[in-house]
Order: sequence, then C-alpha cells, then structure tokens
Amino acid sequence: MTLIKSISGIRGTIGGFQGDNLTPIDAVKYAAAYGQWIRAQRDKENYRVIVGRDARISGEMIQQLVMQTLVGMGIHVVDLGLSTTPTVEMAVALEHADGGIILTASHNPKQWNALKLLNNRGEFLNAEAGQEILTIAEKGSIEFALVDNLGAISKNDAYIDLHIDEILNLPLVNKSAIERAGFKVVVDAVNSTGGIAVPLLLEALGVHPVKLHCTPNGEFPHNPEPLKEHLGDLMEKVVKEHADFGIVVDPDVDRLAFVDEKGGMFGEEYTLVAVADYVLKNNPGNTVSNMSSSRALRDVTEEHGGTYFASAVGEVNVVEKMKEVQAVIGGEGNGGIIYPELHYGRDSLVGIALFLSHLAEEKCAVSALRQRYPSYFMSKEKIELTPQLDVDAILKTITEHYKSEQLSTIDGVKIDFPDNWVHLRKSNTEPIIRIYTEAKSQESADSLAQRFIEEIKSIASI
Repeated sequence: MTLIKSISGIRGTIGGFQGDNLTPIDAVKYAAAYGQWIRAQRDKENYRVIVGRDARISGEMIQQLVMQTLVGMGIHVVDLGLSTTPTVEMAVALEHADGGIILTASHNPKQWNALKLLNNRGEFLNAEAGQEILTIAEKGSIEFALVDNLGAISKNDAYIDLHIDEILNLPLVNKSAIERAGFKVVVDAVNSTGGIAVPLLLEALGVHPVKLHCTPNGEFPHNPEPLKEHLGDLMEKVVKEHADFGIVVDPDVDRLAFVDEKGGMFGEEYTLVAVADYVLKNNPGNTVSNMSSSRALRDVTEEHGGTYFASAVGEVNVVEKMKEVQAVIGGEGNGGIIYPELHYGRDSLVGIALFLSHLAEEKCAVSALRQRYPSYFMSKEKIELTPQLDVDAILKTITEHYKSEQLSTIDGVKIDFPDNWVHLRKSNTEPIIRIYTEAKSQESADSLAQRFIEEIKSIASI
C-alpha cells in the first residue's frame, strides 16, 4: 500500500493507515493545503474551485471529502461529478475559477486514487506551487472559515457537452469530411468516464460508435493502462464488427491509443505522431514531446519544416516548453495530445477529433496511415524500488560511465546513441525506476533495455 506525495499531486492506494495510504484523513489534509494555497494566490471575497472525478469505486467518497473540506475553508465548489481530466481543465478556464481538482489515478489500477491539482488557467501546477502545497500540508497551520463564511457546492453536469462543442468549433476539425467517411469505431473506455464522453463526441461527428466496456462503474475489465497486452478484447471486437478502427482511453481520458482495422496496434507512441502530422500539414510550426517519447515526432516535424524540442517527463514540463517555443502541437508518447488552440492539457477527445479529420481527408485505412511514418520500436520496462536502491547514486554512476555519449540529465539520464536511445528515471507516480528504450527493431529495443536493467542491478548489487 502506498501514498506518493509529489509536486504533481497526491496519489495513493485506498485503505490502510493514515500517512501510508490515501485515507480519508490524507484526502482532507491535502485538499485543505490546496485550499490554503488557493486563498494565498489572490486576496478576494469569493473563491471558486472546479472538482470532477473519473468513475473509480472510491471516487465519490474522495470527492465528497475534498469538496466539503473546501467548503469548510470558505471556498465555493463547482461539482462536475463524473467527468474527464481535460474537461475539468477546460471548465476552470471557462468558469474563470481559481483552480481545479480531478480525482483520478489515471492509468493506475482500481485500488488507486489521486488528487490532481490545477491552477487558475486549468493547467497542472508547476514545481514551485506543488512544493508550496506539500509544505503547507506538513506544517498543518490551516485556517478554516467561520460558520457564516462557509462555501457552497453547485452542480454542473453540462461541461462534457461544452467541451465537445469547443472541439467541434476548431478550424482543423473537419466534421463534414468525417461525416462523409461514415466511420464505424469501437470504443474501449475501461468502464470509466470515457464511456460517457467518447461516444458523445463520435456521435456529434457523425461516427457510429460500438461501445465496449463503456459503463462508468469503475470496475476496470482489464489493466487500465492502454497498452497492447491489455487490449485483446478491443482487437477482437474491431475485427468482429468490421470496424474502421478502435479507440482506447485511460480512466480519466487524457491518454489515447488506436487499434487498426486488422486488430493490430497503431502504437501509442504514434497517436501524437499522426495527429501532429495532420496539424503540421495545415499549420507548420514547432513541436514538443517529453524525452521518453519516440524520435518519430522529430522526423515528422522536420519533414514539415518545423523544429522539434524535448522536455522533461510530465505534462507541466511539456506545456512549459510548448509555451516557450510556441509549439503548435505537443504531448507525450504515452498517447497524450496537447493542442494549444483548445487548451494546454492532454486531451484524448481533441486527439480523436483531429485523428478522424486526418483519416477522413487522407481517405486511407488506419493500417496504411501507420505505414507512412518512420518505424521505431520501444521497450518500456521498470524496476520496483526497494529501500536498498539509491536511485540518485545509480544514475550518477551511469552518467559517469557514459559521459562520452550524447547525454541529458534534466530528467534522470537519457543517453542518445546513434541508432537508439535509453532513458532512465524515477517515476513521479509509482515507486519504480522506468527504463525506456527505442531502436529500429523490437529485438534491439528489448536488448538495450535488458542491458541497462542488468547494469542497474550490478551497480546496486541486487
């Protein structure tokens, strides 16, 4: 059982003991720290925070604890109920709210939940703000409101529809071409809020959705991370239904992957590549992804005359870099699309709309579209952290050993070899070291990953 306190939010497993897990007391503690931080940003009479959740079994309990804590601090809450992470992000901006909280543990299994914290732009907090909240929580000197100054809760269940309306109004979303194509698409939403939002979006675009695991009850039918090994049901359903392709999203709908018409994976790394290809074709410019993402985005960007930039892992880091270089599209290789013309947040819904527009205009099968892009293969491995593992010392040793290679240490250690790369870093969301590699064949990527796993074990003597 685990509680991870980081600048990106509070994530943990439900149950167990206070301080070791995400218990009700921990939920209240960190919601109160966030509320205190919100009030410190501006001196005003009325504060307002947007709160929404994915469909996890623990979601309603955690949401009530969080909302009532904010009410006790004199903060008004707009309750979106079952929602998506990008919908909450957009609602903060559209409501001119002071911040937002999403109750979701993203791709983690059902025993996990988390408080994801937003600023008044509907964007994830930067490192400085996140650290301020952690400090407030640990100090514990939090002031609650007097009885006449308590906040209130108002419900608003219209924001998924408003989110979809905003997407339909984007110039690059070619609704007429999508409607003419007459697509049939299978949707796997792992029984979370994508089961509400994705079919609504598809129907609005004139696409026929075939629902698979779209009941938002939090009973995940498989591991909710949208990886090939978890998607057998979707692959079979696409072929059985003679569908044009399949869509899978994670529980809070900020990660997106596709299955082609033959039941094969399009590749989660290629979600961003394909969407960027479409955006750059119509609006040439710069792109950004994190340094654990495929080189294919760099290749496609340069084909369109733009410049590719890499950021540290984490949505806030990608967004910061995108703003700095005025990128027209960006995101993360885990299927996260960030399209600034809509908002600065990973958003599967806008990713789906742009991908459908691309496919409709190209008039080709999904498998044929995938063949147009450079072929790279990735291996994504991990090592569980134990007390004897000194991650910083391990990475320092590896950095010294490979100092003659092209190195980056802005986020763990990334080593760019001529034909492949490896990225080693401590996860922000799980107690693990991630080992990501990419090469021109799966065998080479797997071999490189195993080589570095053995090096880490050797250095750590495990």
